Amino acid sequence: MFDAVMIEKSADGAQTVHIGPVEDARLPDGDVTVRVEWSTLNYKDALAITGRGPIVRQFPMVPGIDFAGVVELSARADIPPGTRVVLNGWGVGERWWGGLAGRARVKGDWLVQLPEAFTTRQAMAIGTAGYTAMLCVMALERQGLTPERGPVLVTGASGGVGSVAVMLLARLGYHVAAVTGRPEEEDYLRALGAAEILPRSGFSTPGRPLEKAYWAGAVDVAGGVVLANVCAAMLPNGAVTACGLAADMAFPATVAPFILRGVTLVGIDSVMCPRPQRIEAWRRLAELTDPTRLESMVTEIALADVPQAAAALLDGRMRGRIVVRIP
Repeated sequence: MFDAVMIEKSADGAQTVHIGPVEDARLPDGDVTVRVEWSTLNYKDALAITGRGPIVRQFPMVPGIDFAGVVELSARADIPPGTRVVLNGWGVGERWWGGLAGRARVKGDWLVQLPEAFTTRQAMAIGTAGYTAMLCVMALERQGLTPERGPVLVTGASGGVGSVAVMLLARLGYHVAAVTGRPEEEDYLRALGAAEILPRSGFSTPGRPLEKAYWAGAVDVAGGVVLANVCAAMLPNGAVTACGLAADMAFPATVAPFILRGVTLVGIDSVMCPRPQRIEAWRRLAELTDPTRLESMVTEIALADVPQAAAALLDGRMRGRIVVRIP
């Protein structure tokens, strides 16, 4: 038996969420069983738990798109019992039972061995949000971005992806401008390494097809008008990574930045990212993560607090990373 958050749907389509014991026999098929020590609450998890977004593809569902823990049972010689592992994405928490539970049974190919530098709690302080931020930074580097090219912009900077992106880019020597709709978070963002704090209002209304060129690179979690305005203000041959839709799924832009300034827009898919890139991302995270700054992002909650925290996250009342202590 183990405790889990369980989302169920009744015959009339009503969704319910409860937390309680689950029999091990109900776990899905898989070749590795993990004792989950820590999980997280991400934006996608919050949409699933509150029912505000069509995230869950089958019911009943244990949400939680990532987890960290220790292998208990394994049919894989390369992942023996006792191995500390982390999982991000792969449809877990959507199509496959996820990490907001005391145990998870998954395909071994989905797991990454946790670098020695991290505890399982630190791994979830980073979580899918931080792993996505690292994928964004790696993509910008592949486009030739260096600190000498100019300042970089991070939208949604007080959220999970944004917070880690600010920390990573600052550690790499970039001049980081953090965009936020929460001016009260200025001290928090500057402590992570942000050199400038910009109001979200400056990016949230439609602008011109081309604005004054200023940014060499950008990490965008918002989409919509925000992403269009970011692209319009890029320096020639600048690069933007798009990894979220917190503002809007639409992209009301023109081709002007791409054909007149050579701007590159790179999509980041953290869910189905190939395993070699995941391993490299976690290796880089182990090199670049500042434990003190990481801890400053963290709000720790218990499994019982997940439904309430999910609503608060969607309402913009949470910052940084939410780690969930698994009993």
